[in-house]
Amino acid sequence: MPEGPTIIIAKNNLQKFKGKRVMAAQGYTPAFEPAMLEGKVLTDIKSWGKHLLLCFGKLTVRVHFMLFGSYKIDERGKNNAVLQLEFTNGILYFYVAKLLLIEEDLDNIYDWQADIMNDEFNTKKAIEKIKAAPNYMICDVLMDQQIFSGVGNIIKNEALFRSKVHPESIAGSIPAPKLKQLISQTVAYTFDFLEQKQAGTLSRNWQAYEQGECPRNHVPFKKQELGKTKRWCYYCNKCQKLYK
Repeated sequence: MPEGPTIIIAKNNLQKFKGKRVMAAQGYTPAFEPAMLEGKVLTDIKSWGKHLLLCFGKLTVRVHFMLFGSYKIDERGKNNAVLQLEFTNGILYFYVAKLLLIEEDLDNIYDWQADIMNDEFNTKKAIEKIKAAPNYMICDVLMDQQIFSGVGNIIKNEALFRSKVHPESIAGSIPAPKLKQLISQTVAYTFDFLEQKQAGTLSRNWQAYEQGECPRNHVPFKKQELGKTKRWCYYCNKCQKLYK
């Protein structure tokens, strides 16, 4: 599943269509009739966490790539597109993505201060949300899109390892300085993720995710599906402290 940095890359790649008019639209999405976008101008492209937002004036098409979604520019894929938009300067295809038509002001729907890659991300607000639900495992908290929008399983594992926090730690039991460090490392790694993804070096720089051995202590990593989310956690019992 794409994480926040991947959506930022997609947003940047689609900039050539900003300000261009849709000449034709089709696709099998059940969310809306694609033809309604014909004649409309793509006024802006935004993102919130794992959501790519295509703005057509007062209408916004939300794209969520889920596990297997993808997009192509000026190159038709093998499968039928869930949405195909022909602009005056090229064609944009979306595949296996979940779409939603939004007719509300985006500011009424999205908390931009929760977006881990947004300049408005608010650490203090994130801590307040964690304190409001202190009994959750930190591995679940980091995956909560209302607190850390854009964080996925890779970012979660890498941030916990960098911060030396065990994924089963109870959020409310983590000391304030350590919690701030974890949030800081989560933000920092998210931008490292972006840089490495663009350079094609993401997986070779993983320290914890899908790794077999702790690079600090050279002992085997534990691998378990933890928390309510039941997502894979890779962690070291020796250097990642458990706060209960």
